[in-house]
Amino acid sequence: MTLEDTQNKKDDRQLPIDRVGVKNLRYPIEVRDRSSTQNGGVLRTQSTVALIQLTVDLPHHFKGTHMSRFVEVLNSHGSLLHVLNIRDVLEQLLLKLHAQQAHIEIEFPFFLTKEAPITKAKALIDYNVRFSATLAKSKKKKSALFDLMVTVLVPVTTLCPCSRAISQAGAHNQRGQVTFSVRSAKAMWIEEMIRLVEDSASCELYTLLKRPDEKFVTEHAYNHPVFVEDLVRNVALRAQADSNILWYRVEAENFESIHNHNAYALLEKKSC
Repeated sequence: MTLEDTQNKKDDRQLPIDRVGVKNLRYPIEVRDRSSTQNGGVLRTQSTVALIQLTVDLPHHFKGTHMSRFVEVLNSHGSLLHVLNIRDVLEQLLLKLHAQQAHIEIEFPFFLTKEAPITKAKALIDYNVRFSATLAKSKKKKSALFDLMVTVLVPVTTLCPCSRAISQAGAHNQRGQVTFSVRSAKAMWIEEMIRLVEDSASCELYTLLKRPDEKFVTEHAYNHPVFVEDLVRNVALRAQADSNILWYRVEAENFESIHNHNAYALLEKKSC
C-alpha cells in the first residue's frame, strides 16, 4: 500500500517560510556543573527537563515539512540530550529535512546550592536558562555557520536611589529580573553568568535566610542602591571587561513595590 506524501507536494504561492517545526516538546537533558571541576573531582552533570523548539526553513516550492523527522532526530541522541551535542542535532536536521538553516531553542531550570551570607545555611535556588542555536549553510564557505547564544534569567533585589536620597528613614526596594544573553569565544559556565548579574544588583536573592542573614541582605541592599538603568549598565561593564564575551544583551525589569507599573531597561552591544 502506497501512502501519499502531501508535504512534498508543490506549492504555487511563492512564499518561503522562515521557520517551521515543533515547539514545547519536553525532553530530559544534562547540563555540566561547574562545582565538580572546581573541587578537582570527576565532571558532574545536572539532570533537568527542558522545553525544546526545533525548526528549519522551508523553500517556497514545498507545501509542508515532515514534523515527525524533528522528533526522530532528537530521539536519535538517546534518552538524554547533552548540551555539547547541539550542533550534531542541527546537522541532522539540515540533512534529513533538506534545509538551509536549522534552529534549536532549549529552555530549562538550573539549580544551584546557595549559602546564606552569615549563617551559611544551604538551600537550592533555581534559575531559568535558554540555549538558542542556529546552523546555516554558507555559499561562500564549505562549512556551515554555527551560532550559539546563552541566556540566563536571574532574579535580584534592587533598592531605589531616589527613595533612599529623599526619605528620612528607609527606601523602597523590589524584586527584579535580569535577562542576560551572551555569545562567547569559548563555552561560558552558567554559574559565571549568574554571578556576573548578581554582583551588579543591590543584593542577590536567597531561598533560605535566618535573622542574621536577613539583617545583612537588608543593609547590603540599602548600601548598594541601583536604578534599573544602573543595573543594566553594571552588567554591561562587567561583560565588556570579560574578553571571552563577544556580544551581550542585558534586560532588566523591576516589579515595582510602590508603582502600578514595572520599570524596564535594555542595553545591547551592537556588534559581535
